[in-house]
Amino acid sequence: MGQLQDFSEEHVYFVSYAKLPEDMSATYIHRVVGVGFLINTKTGIIEDVMVTLLSDLCKEFLHYLIVGHNIEEDGVEGLVEKVENRFFGYSQKAIIVAIKGVHRRYLHWKKDNRK
Repeated sequence: MGQLQDFSEEHVYFVSYAKLPEDMSATYIHRVVGVGFLINTKTGIIEDVMVTLLSDLCKEFLHYLIVGHNIEEDGVEGLVEKVENRFFGYSQKAIIVAIKGVHRRYLHWKKDNRK
């Protein structure tokens, strides 16, 4: 295991899954793609990303596109546009569905935890 991070009370992890297309190699190992965001709920900034895809380069590139995005102020559409315009893997649609799922989970958490 790598170096442990120091997580504050403001750090909350949100994850969502989406079905992968039938015609890609990852489908034989995983039926779904998982996308997780570590969000600093005080700032709304996505500080880390988890993607359950096989290629390290794919994971790193999506990390590059997503980390630093302020989901609180900028919502999810900017992330979706980045993925639509810069990531052309077979899993693109599934990743977008999972990103939107994470955003929905964040909004639900925010509604329940910030009164």
